[in-house]
Amino acid sequence: MIVLGKHNRLRAVRQTDNGVYLTDREGTREVLLPNKFIPAEGLEEEQYLKVFIFKDSEDRITATTAEPLVKLNEFACLQVREVNEVGAFLDWGLEKDLLVPYKEQPGRMSVGGWYMVYLYLDADTERLVASGRYQKFLEKEAVGLKQGQVVDVLVDDETDLGINVIVNQQFRGLIYESELFERVHRGDHKKGFIKTLRPDGKLDITLQRPGYGRVDDTSAKILAKLKENNGFLPFGDKSSPEDITRVFGMSKKTFKMTLGKLFKEQKVRLEATGIYLMPKVRK
Repeated sequence: MIVLGKHNRLRAVRQTDNGVYLTDREGTREVLLPNKFIPAEGLEEEQYLKVFIFKDSEDRITATTAEPLVKLNEFACLQVREVNEVGAFLDWGLEKDLLVPYKEQPGRMSVGGWYMVYLYLDADTERLVASGRYQKFLEKEAVGLKQGQVVDVLVDDETDLGINVIVNQQFRGLIYESELFERVHRGDHKKGFIKTLRPDGKLDITLQRPGYGRVDDTSAKILAKLKENNGFLPFGDKSSPEDITRVFGMSKKTFKMTLGKLFKEQKVRLEATGIYLMPKVRK
């Protein structure tokens, strides 16, 4: 079965002047892979290839090896390339732009603007369409997750409390301002961790590994910074939390825990003037 809006693994069955026709394992339907998307090394008959399936400007089902910026039933932050009487058209990495009908716009979208959207298959037209009213596609309650679990985080909009995020392309989450130790932008993908599963079904997320396990991650950061700066950094117990967050992307508490670990491992030397990388670690 060939599925619109997703990657399909299809088999090459015949060559034409316009490209290669591919089919699924059952051989029930064929789709054209235009010549410009055929791999440089060529494509032999009966060979399988991973392709993305969409409809071209003439509404024909088409295969491509180009990588889209969003797939079916996913969220992404995309830029508007054109607006006309039908709606707004987004750049999603493919030749044919992605339509957001006016009925799916929470407010009028403008050319050059970036918007969070959800890609779905319109049941009436059987076309891939994006919706700027994306929040209605989020699950109401986070199920099947547990505290401390590693999750994919898509950065959304800012709030008074922090940053809204979309977790695992399904759930609403929040990173509190006090938990944010690096600059992020709407549309960024990050590795995150579930800090709290709230009674209202929402999720509190952190970008740092919970508990002492985060020290393994932050140790590498500090060592890298030291190597970049010839083995010395003028930081210590009296450094401000703001300076530590700005330079290292972590809280002062985590910074001190990490330095303690590195000192015990004899990877750094701590003095009043700052942190020194031990000679054996410089290599």
